[in-house]
Amino acid sequence: MECWHMSGAGNDFMVVDGRGQALRYAAMAVALCKKTGADGFMAVDTSDKGDFRLHFYNSDGSRGEMCGNGSRCVCRFAYEKGIAPESMSVETDAGIVYGWRLGEEQYRVQLNNPGVLDLHRKGDIGYVELGCPGVPHGIVEVPGFTWADKEALKPRAEALRHDPAFPKGANINLYTFLDDTTVRVLTFERGVEDYTLACGTGCGSVASVLWTKGLLPGGVLRAENQGGTLQVTVEGDAGKVSRLLLEGPAQVVKVYQI
Repeated sequence: MECWHMSGAGNDFMVVDGRGQALRYAAMAVALCKKTGADGFMAVDTSDKGDFRLHFYNSDGSRGEMCGNGSRCVCRFAYEKGIAPESMSVETDAGIVYGWRLGEEQYRVQLNNPGVLDLHRKGDIGYVELGCPGVPHGIVEVPGFTWADKEALKPRAEALRHDPAFPKGANINLYTFLDDTTVRVLTFERGVEDYTLACGTGCGSVASVLWTKGLLPGGVLRAENQGGTLQVTVEGDAGKVSRLLLEGPAQVVKVYQI
């Protein structure tokens, strides 16, 4: 069977068509991610709620609710495999995610709205869960940090990843403003247990917190990750997010036969 190695702003995944097959997803995730260094594994399956079902696993074999960058990549996979049209709906553990093909390598997805949004979960550290059950994210402002600071910041990020303030564990997103509408984001991901080059739901969670605080009046955030730039659009009313869109690249690195 084919297995696509795909990248969404440097966040990379192994993707297979699992429809009609009895596959051991967790074991495949560990083996394929170890072989390629990918951050996660995704399998497409049949669905009676959307165009297809997404099964998402981290590189350690743990199951994830969904993944923003992964969702864009799997949308491209499904479109090019003839599984879904240019505008599609994807069933995930966190709910239905909608996706759109904008160009050969550019896709947009509508992330799940925050099911939990706490601006002060631990002091000034925010907490967001996108969807229900939600993808958990801790949101930490670290003014002025650069990519050169990431190793010095890692002990703090790793400690927060397992902090009791986050009962499910959490992806930890460190951010700093570059201008009024642009932030630098560095994410320490659960299941990978290290930094990844980008995190789509992390950028969506940062944008949700900033918009709720009134720090994103235009509703559009450019998020600079080590692997590339993502755009998040937040819509809402009366301080409540009602629509969250993530746009960025979905690239094919290599196609394997496994």
